[in-house]
Amino acid sequence: MTDPTLISPLADVGVAGTVAPVEGPTTRSRFGWFTDMPKLVKLSTIWLLLVVFGAIYAKLDESVFGGALPLKDPNLQTNNFDANTGEFGTGEPLEGPSARHWLGTDAIARDTFSRLVHGAWVSLIVAGVSAAFGVIIGGLIGSLVGYIRGRLETVAMAVIDVILAFPALVLLLALVSVFEVRSLSLISFVIGVLSIPAYTRVARANSLAISNREFVLAAEAIGTRRRQILFREIIPNVLPTLLAYAMVAAAFVVVVEGSLSFLGLSVQLPQSTWGNMINQARRDIKANISQVLWPSLALTITVLALNQVGDYFQRRSAVRQSSL
Repeated sequence: MTDPTLISPLADVGVAGTVAPVEGPTTRSRFGWFTDMPKLVKLSTIWLLLVVFGAIYAKLDESVFGGALPLKDPNLQTNNFDANTGEFGTGEPLEGPSARHWLGTDAIARDTFSRLVHGAWVSLIVAGVSAAFGVIIGGLIGSLVGYIRGRLETVAMAVIDVILAFPALVLLLALVSVFEVRSLSLISFVIGVLSIPAYTRVARANSLAISNREFVLAAEAIGTRRRQILFREIIPNVLPTLLAYAMVAAAFVVVVEGSLSFLGLSVQLPQSTWGNMINQARRDIKANISQVLWPSLALTITVLALNQVGDYFQRRSAVRQSSL
């Protein structure tokens, strides 16, 4: 008979007196963040991963491998020579989908699929820089003023309110028009700076709530420095909410960049973006509607996916905050 004292405290005892072995890490536990998602959120996550992978793939093909990867030159037109492949462009204007051109060609015979993938890089960079500016700078300012309060909070939030009083798109159009050179780095920087106020307000609201929690009051009671409390207690608990908000805000940024591209105020041609693809294809919409359809679908699905994933993580963050 088995001595009960020899049974490991980590084991589970069954109803029949048998000892069930302790299971190790399972695949579900390692990918629990994905398996627990609703189906629509899973599909949205997969789509966003494909967009990110496609954008990085296109950039590596263009800048690192010099066009050696099997992705067509997005600016190659009919009878133009491609130095990377040693071939001439063979597409016809407004060609339909085929094995040679998966999504067809535009009005000057450029491969639509290649331009679509390269356009994803612009949206990825602009959204990423905007989120980085917002989370790092806006999150730090909001967490600081929400915890310190006093005159610093009054001055900082007054400046934030003045910036938010201007319509974001109008202010962005004005700033872009001032700078004559419209590069991807400039567009990303301007949108990133304009994203800071919204993140600051989100971080401040969460910081105000967290600064009244028991663990913060206990840290203050034992004499912990305010700087240590800010970086060890406030910011780590503000960050999950801020990252969830960044997903939703990224959807708005993608729409703003697409609007600028459509108006011709984003990156310079011939670099492809989803917005300028729509703008260029609308002139031939009666001859071939698909050239407007593909970039429009890419833009719409990406925005919807960002909203779905952002809403999901915001709900999870709200549950986490309520359990603190």
